Amino acid sequence: MIYPKIPLAQTVIQLCKAKNIKHIVISPGSRNAPLTIGFTNDSFFKCYSIVDERCAAFFALGIAQQLKEPTAVICTSGSALLNYYPAVAEAYYSDIPLVVLSADRPKHLIGIGDGQTINQKNVFENHILYAANLKLDLNDDKNVPGHEELPIFKNLENKFERLLGLQKDIQTHNEEEVNTAINFARIKNGPVHINVPFDEPLYETIHTLRVSPKTIDVNVEPEGIEDYVLQSCLEDWNTASKKMILVGVNAPNQIEKKWLVELVNDDSVIVLTETTSNLHDPSFFPSIDQLIAPLSEKEKQQLQPDILLTFGGLIVSKKIKQLLRKYQPKNHWHINSKKANDTFFCLNNHIKKKPNEFFQVFLPRVTHYVKSNYKDRWEAVKQHRLKKHKAYLETIPFSDFKVFSTVLKSIPDHYILQSGNSSAIRYMQLFNIDKTIEVFCNRGTSGIDGSTSTAIGCAVAIKKPTLLITGDLSFLYDSNALWNNYIPKNFRIIIVNNQGGGIFRILPGHKNTENFDTYFETNHHLTAEHLCKMYGINYKSVSNENTLNSSLEMFYLEDNQPKLLEIFTPKQINDEVLLKYFDFISKISDL
Repeated sequence: MIYPKIPLAQTVIQLCKAKNIKHIVISPGSRNAPLTIGFTNDSFFKCYSIVDERCAAFFALGIAQQLKEPTAVICTSGSALLNYYPAVAEAYYSDIPLVVLSADRPKHLIGIGDGQTINQKNVFENHILYAANLKLDLNDDKNVPGHEELPIFKNLENKFERLLGLQKDIQTHNEEEVNTAINFARIKNGPVHINVPFDEPLYETIHTLRVSPKTIDVNVEPEGIEDYVLQSCLEDWNTASKKMILVGVNAPNQIEKKWLVELVNDDSVIVLTETTSNLHDPSFFPSIDQLIAPLSEKEKQQLQPDILLTFGGLIVSKKIKQLLRKYQPKNHWHINSKKANDTFFCLNNHIKKKPNEFFQVFLPRVTHYVKSNYKDRWEAVKQHRLKKHKAYLETIPFSDFKVFSTVLKSIPDHYILQSGNSSAIRYMQLFNIDKTIEVFCNRGTSGIDGSTSTAIGCAVAIKKPTLLITGDLSFLYDSNALWNNYIPKNFRIIIVNNQGGGIFRILPGHKNTENFDTYFETNHHLTAEHLCKMYGINYKSVSNENTLNSSLEMFYLEDNQPKLLEIFTPKQINDEVLLKYFDFISKISDL
């Protein structure tokens, strides 16, 4: 076995191995050579080389998203580290265990005018669970600089013995910091940063380990629900006639079926889900905007719940946020073992449990179902909306709306669906998606950057057929994601290309002006064709409904290459088609 000679590198690598961090995404560089040498020469690790640091971090994020295990991403010193920041922020808000390992210069070599020497300590402090700043190894006299943080004994007769003791203290510190960081990532589900200073020479190797770092494990006892809190919740629940459960981003198969059945059988409960909720039942309300966008003020007031119970991650629907901020519930409970966002400005109970754990304690103690027409009334509205939705689709021309309807129905069972942000995920909210399809989207920060890289990381980790549906700007912004040697053959991309940022045409603004076209919509005439040719991806483009339908039939078939389907839509009418949709489905004369 080949090991890096530097003990600090050996320490980090061994502790990653001991804590079962298998997937290592490496951004090539020089200062991180000791780590790269160690990880790539140990068959325990699965290593990937991704040149673009931003893409590398999102690729690692996609792996961690699927495996729900810490995944490491490694870079050299300097600005490389800063390119990780968007993915770090996404991991922070989406509760994804990402371990950032950054190589650094020793302190005495920072601020001397050399290139790629920035202050790396705590660089992610606002979006990180833990920052471990490791200390430089002290192996011999030449590695004892005068400006390091630790005291240096220069004028003592027993200098050598004191330095050996100092090195032991340094080793203990480094072991504890690495253990703590990885434990935080695993237990609290989020990003951590381990900054690792290396002095030259960087590329020396040995065949015998010089250190045996101690592994520190932590057992966390789950918090219980205090009796008075549980009793108060039960009293409110048993008397409330209008209870709304709103589910945000939620991993598939997280909620036991029996608890969903309990909720379905209660006429005073309506369950609103989003595409990213990954929860399905015929009685749920999966297209929130479809339900509430056309409501009158009187109807919105009627929808106002007594109790709002939320769980999962961030909510996509802006319309439900607006409604519940104006027509606030008497009680808002959020179930999450880690954090609670006061999204609707009325949060009064953060229940620090996982949803399953809460339902297991709570629902068996519900004494009776309250007589209510809450669910029946809104079920009638939903069914009417669905009829109008179907009728509207038959009247509209080829457009973004029509494309999403067609594409979402075409996806084979048991696919993984990754969505780009902005328009893509919002259009998806208006359509039912087959319950066998698992849906993911980077909704932590809701940025357009990194969607393609995340989807590829997901596909590599899970090994299931994976489809990314994205917009043109989001795809082009992250086009370096295709500079990746690990893209599976069963990976598919659909780009809805409306030649700019189509979402800005929906928002209030002065459309069809030079200022709007340049600074908001970002007009362009770019395509993915040449990118696909360069990266070895099967490319097909369509611009009408007939060609789209025939192309989709072939799109999902096995091939020896990944495939990309680019769908060109008429940007001039897309916004009109969407806005008229809500007017069309709002006409409810029989309710």
